Amino acid sequence: MEFAAPALAVADWRRRVFALYQSVRAESDPAAAHALWRAGRDDLLMHHPASPVPEDERATYGGAPVGEYRPEFRFDAAIDTDVKRDRWEFESATDGVIPFSLIGVLHLPAVGDLDVWWLESYGGGIFVPLKDALAGRSTYGGGRYLIDTVKGADLGGDLRAGRLVVDLNFAYNPSCAYSPEWTCPLAPATNKVDVELPVGELTSAPADL
Repeated sequence: MEFAAPALAVADWRRRVFALYQSVRAESDPAAAHALWRAGRDDLLMHHPASPVPEDERATYGGAPVGEYRPEFRFDAAIDTDVKRDRWEFESATDGVIPFSLIGVLHLPAVGDLDVWWLESYGGGIFVPLKDALAGRSTYGGGRYLIDTVKGADLGGDLRAGRLVVDLNFAYNPSCAYSPEWTCPLAPATNKVDVELPVGELTSAPADL
């Protein structure tokens, strides 16, 4: 797979990610949707020229370690918008300051609270990062992404009713987990939970947990 310019490869990556999540939302069985997502993401990571996996490692890269699907970590959650307005600015080494504003909180039973952020640049988008008690051991130390609509990572939900599908089985590592060439907004303190979440993309094989 070749492109005339690196920017076109990134555009194709984004197009494929949007299509993958559209297929995920169309699948009525969450476990089947998870298997679809896992296969599609692995294909992109292993073969696409815009993959964050360094090019010289792709030939031997066997795909992302992902925990088995656990339905208790899927929620259809209301966004609690009764929150004090807040702003979070991430200092990026490549894109300058990336601003976010707080639009609500997700209250997830037996998990904890996660802030819901609105990206104030790049056309805007909903952003929900996540950092759990396994961070630095078997999940990425900087935290993972759950929802990032500006890049297509959207699991669904009735936005008119103020609800999001929040399925922690779909948590994935940001590009900076693969290579220092990438800089990524990492989960702020308000998006850290005290429970272990051995689901979604991991940094060690599930059998090692």
